[in-house]
This record gives sequence, C-alpha cells and structure tokens, in this order.
Amino acid sequence: MNELMEMLEGNPVGALATVEGEAPRLRPFQLMFEEGGKLWFCTSNRKPVYAQMKANDEVEFLATKGSAWARIAGKARFSNDLKAKERILAGSDLVRSIYKDASNPAFEVFAIVDWTATVSDFTGKPPRIFKA
Repeated sequence: MNELMEMLEGNPVGALATVEGEAPRLRPFQLMFEEGGKLWFCTSNRKPVYAQMKANDEVEFLATKGSAWARIAGKARFSNDLKAKERILAGSDLVRSIYKDASNPAFEVFAIVDWTATVSDFTGKPPRIFKA
C-alpha cells in the first residue's frame, strides 16, 4: 500500500474514467487526499462527469510516474461531509478560487471506495495489486 500511496501523493494529477451510456469518458482529475482507504476528489454538480457518476458509479483513476502507472478501479461515493470539503479547500488554491467555500451549492466531493489498484511498470516485474 505504501508503494501505491507514494505514487499517488507524488503525482496526484491523473485521468478519471467514467461511463456515459455505453461510451467511456476520460478527463484529467486531481486526487485531493486519502483517508481511511478512501481516495477523495471534487467536482461541480453542473458538469457532465457528476451526472455520469450519479448514473453509473463505476470509475477508474489512472496515475503515472516515470515508466510506472497505477490503475484504481472502484465506486464513486458522493458525500456532504463538510470536513472533507474544508480539507480540500484548504489544500488547493485552485479549488478555493473556483468554489470559495464549503457551502457552495455546486461544490461536490466524492471518494473512490471499494477499490482495487494495480501498479505496473515497463521493467517486466509482475503487477502489484492493492485493495481498499
């Protein structure tokens, strides 16, 4: 698990995949923090990605570091947890500039839960599997 978290903390920007109908959708996203085995992110409830995750909670996040990558597949769970919102706002100037405060009605936080992560690289060593 340490190997996975070191990769994610050093490279929090990756790609989040969702499903819209039967079509995959991929966009850049940033991991905000990990706590208790949950990987926390944020978005606006006015974006298509929000509607996609509400309709189908299966997601995958990809992070890369050099010639290694981590694929994390799990379920997106939205939360109204003010502590999570405040932690994200405190840790990100960009998010704070967009949403201003935790009470912004468009500001949504979600965690990827029940996840399985596969860490692989081009060295030929076998992939490493981690679970929440």
